[in-house]
Amino acid sequence: MMRSPIRPNAPPPAPADSPSQAAPPPPPLPEAPAAPQENPSAAINTLRQKMEAIADEFANGSINRAQFNAMYRRYSEQRAIIERLLERNPNSDAWKQVLGVQGHTGFLRSHYEAQPLYFVIYRHQIPKAILSAGKDPLKESDILPIVRMVWKMPNRPKAGLGRRLLPNNLWLLLATGEYAATAVVFSLEPSIGQARLVRDLHADFERANQAALARGWIIQDQMVFPQRALIETSP
Repeated sequence: MMRSPIRPNAPPPAPADSPSQAAPPPPPLPEAPAAPQENPSAAINTLRQKMEAIADEFANGSINRAQFNAMYRRYSEQRAIIERLLERNPNSDAWKQVLGVQGHTGFLRSHYEAQPLYFVIYRHQIPKAILSAGKDPLKESDILPIVRMVWKMPNRPKAGLGRRLLPNNLWLLLATGEYAATAVVFSLEPSIGQARLVRDLHADFERANQAALARGWIIQDQMVFPQRALIETSP
């Protein structure tokens, strides 16, 4: 007589998760910072950050003093107006109109940026220019005396960089090396970054043309002039 197979006992039901074992709820998402246009405190803080950024730009040489003064004054005036409006009526939305005009600071940055207008290159002690380019707002005779003063320096360094205010609020940057000098006329006071660029262009000019400058073989067609990058926008 055949017996029925023994069925295995059914597994006990899994216990339900107790409240202590349940997964914790996800943390709430952080609230997004208030937009400057909706919160006057956020607007003032944003302006303050922009003022700090302008100070940093001047410190690292990215902008000149005219750019710094114009843009910093703009942000400072906006901040002062907002604070005065809130003092008079904390519940008023009139302060929003102060931030309504966009692009004005960018205009100030562009308007007060110094533009290179003209450059001239001299071999030391030779008053005849090796090369000049651009639109000279003055006369070359106004620049040469300044270069001659550098030539007369008894302990003139092999590499130097100086600046000087010219008539009509123009500025002159003068970069000197072992063999030559490059004078660049700017429309406004150049930034430190622009001054470094002039210095580097002149150094590269002397490096590339060292043999010709050392021997006095000045032939334009056989030389290269990195300074042209200041004036010419296309090869």
